Amino acid sequence: MGETDNSTMTDGSGVARGSGVSLWKQIAEAITAEIAEGRLAPGARLPTEAELAERFGVNRHTLRRALGVLTEQGVIEATPGRGTFVKEVPLHYAIGARTRFSEIVSSEGRAPGGRFLSSQREPAPRDIAERLKIPHGTELLRIEIVREADGVPVVCGTHWYVADRCKDLEFLVAATGSITRALEALGLGDYRRLETRVTARLADETERTLLALPAGRVVMVVESVNGDARRLPIQYTRSRFAADRVQLIVKS
Repeated sequence: MGETDNSTMTDGSGVARGSGVSLWKQIAEAITAEIAEGRLAPGARLPTEAELAERFGVNRHTLRRALGVLTEQGVIEATPGRGTFVKEVPLHYAIGARTRFSEIVSSEGRAPGGRFLSSQREPAPRDIAERLKIPHGTELLRIEIVREADGVPVVCGTHWYVADRCKDLEFLVAATGSITRALEALGLGDYRRLETRVTARLADETERTLLALPAGRVVMVVESVNGDARRLPIQYTRSRFAADRVQLIVKS
């Protein structure tokens, strides 16, 4: 239950006590109005719970109910370790023959970024070998990376490459934070999308951590095969996009 009012009074907090309208609802409406009026821009970080509770003159329980409703409505988003933010318009991510994360993010007026996580060598399992059209057991280079837009994680990706065609690729990705620039350095910058498959599921614990997602959120899993100028597969990728932060657009 929220706080109850014993007298009608409007103070500097912007809420009217005793008005018959629950305080949590008034707080939610006040924050929504600030967003609509542009005083809180998309991507803006909200003050802390303590600061908001003091501003509105309410307890934490009442404030959290207001924030919870706004979260359910998709107005704001709380990300573990970062705070609560005004939801941005989903990133329009076009999937076509030439799909480049940095170019897509930049075209949306946002700053692209990347974090290299790890790399390792491993034999190709049958499913990936089939996608890359190589013998089962061929040595692959596996790279894990997170990509961001304006500092907000959008996608975590696992990339597999035929190791003998992409020597030192892991070091180039670690240095640049970019798959595209790393492949360009190896003369493979003109890679093209050969195949794309899209599914959706609940994010697992690792994905929630990497993408700063609360429990219960969905990821879109995009499996893709990219090839060189001769359409020879060089990369198989399994990307997990935060579903509410991106809109996938398939171009023909």
